[in-house]
Amino acid sequence: MSENRRVHFIPPRPVQREKRVGIYCRVSSNSMEQLNSLTNQVSALTRLTAVTPNWLLVDTYIDIASGKSGSKRIEFIRMLEDCQAKNIEIVITKNISRFGRDTVEVLESLNKLKEHGVRVIFEQEGLDTADTDSEMMISIIESIAQAENESRSENIKWGYRRRAAQGTSKLYNRKCYGYENDIDGELIIKEDEAKNVRLTFELYLRGFSIIGIKRELEKRGIKTPTGKENWSKRTIDVMLSNEKYIGVVRLLNAGEHQEHYVSENNHPAIISKEQFEAVQEEKKKRSNVVKGKNGVKRKDKKYSSKRRID
Repeated sequence: MSENRRVHFIPPRPVQREKRVGIYCRVSSNSMEQLNSLTNQVSALTRLTAVTPNWLLVDTYIDIASGKSGSKRIEFIRMLEDCQAKNIEIVITKNISRFGRDTVEVLESLNKLKEHGVRVIFEQEGLDTADTDSEMMISIIESIAQAENESRSENIKWGYRRRAAQGTSKLYNRKCYGYENDIDGELIIKEDEAKNVRLTFELYLRGFSIIGIKRELEKRGIKTPTGKENWSKRTIDVMLSNEKYIGVVRLLNAGEHQEHYVSENNHPAIISKEQFEAVQEEKKKRSNVVKGKNGVKRKDKKYSSKRRID
């Protein structure tokens, strides 16, 4: 044996244990736009898993909310079960809004996963439950959720305004008593109800009060828009002021000092414009409220159907 020979002890290299990762993705509908978003979510998170040392992608959980089943979040429940069974150690998701539908749900889910020793990473916000204490996580999630809700609300309002301005809003064709939608969603006259609308306007111009019209409709056995036998005064009053009966629809009308959109000749009219305006003038005359120098006050006497002209 050579005197220069040396023997070195080489300890075994510890086996690097791979962390089992699950990806969770969710979209709010099965529209093409949302499905494209889903594809992007899965691709981005898969790449993130692939380039992270010691991470092993075990499963991908995808929920697509559509109809009644959308509220069940079947894949989310399956993910929780896999975490409980120790099949998943890390859950990654795009952002907080994809992980839960509201702050309460997010926090409840995080607490469940924490009990099972599961780490959750929100890729977009850069949040990792392994690096953030509970109180700070709650504070961050609540502030982000509030900001997202405000942003979502503004986006919804902007969408309403854009569709209203373009004339594409479905609200232009929202049906009311006297109308129904055809196969294309357009408003058309429903004659069996429209004749009752015309009768209501005619009775009012003949001198009937709201109560008088209510009694007359009930005496004739005419059912309310919801199929009831007894009419409410408000239903009749609203009917007499509804511009939809002359083919006009107003959207986003929050008051005379706010901009809004008006669609004229939007659909067939049940009442003539002249008759409608005559009713509005008559309503002003009969109003029990008058404006004076001292502000708004009520008249001494109310209009009575006993004075009607037959």
